[in-house]
Amino acid sequence: MTEILMPKATAVWLVDNTSLTFDQIADFCGLHPLEVKGIADGDVAVGVRGADPISNGQLTREEIAKAEGKSTFRMTPVQPKYSDLHQPAKRRGPRYTPLSRRQNRPDAIAWLVRNHPELSDPQISKLVGTTKTTIGAVRDRTHWNSSSIKPTDPVSLGLCSQIDLDEQVKKASSRRRKIEEDNPELLADTLKPREQLVPEADERANSEINLETLFGSPSKKNAEEDEE
Repeated sequence: MTEILMPKATAVWLVDNTSLTFDQIADFCGLHPLEVKGIADGDVAVGVRGADPISNGQLTREEIAKAEGKSTFRMTPVQPKYSDLHQPAKRRGPRYTPLSRRQNRPDAIAWLVRNHPELSDPQISKLVGTTKTTIGAVRDRTHWNSSSIKPTDPVSLGLCSQIDLDEQVKKASSRRRKIEEDNPELLADTLKPREQLVPEADERANSEINLETLFGSPSKKNAEEDEE
């Protein structure tokens, strides 16, 4: 239901100018029936000037007539014709960053690269409002101020909102999961048992253990020779 402007003032006008029930007025204005009764008795909204809902486009005379003819009828406010014009347009293009916060962008980039490696450069650029060149320099540690960069959460720096960050991370995770599902061979190496991944290393370790058992540890043997 559309929110009524000046509900008490509207209720005052309806009480004075219509024969609607307290329940009907309360339902339309979003008030309690006892509050509407208090308005009728002069105990509530004393001195409040009534606001005509017909003249301000919130209600029609036909709707009032229907409600007056049937006590169970509930009035519906008029929907604004140009409600879409009041909705903020979606922002396009790079995010604007205030001058006072631009020096913190490398710190935010370093934090995102370290904590969310699944994010792509365009996503980081959209979150922080920077260029791919700067992101690449921070990744490669070739940024002119690399020695002073301290990874810091971009939300705490005021460069983006937590909602925007969560949305981009969710998109990146979904994209990565889809790629892994379409290319299972990418996970083949990581899913192999340990003995198949490093057989040579295990054999070399076992050989060293056997030699140490037979001839003793080389370091221990050298220490005994030094004592003699």
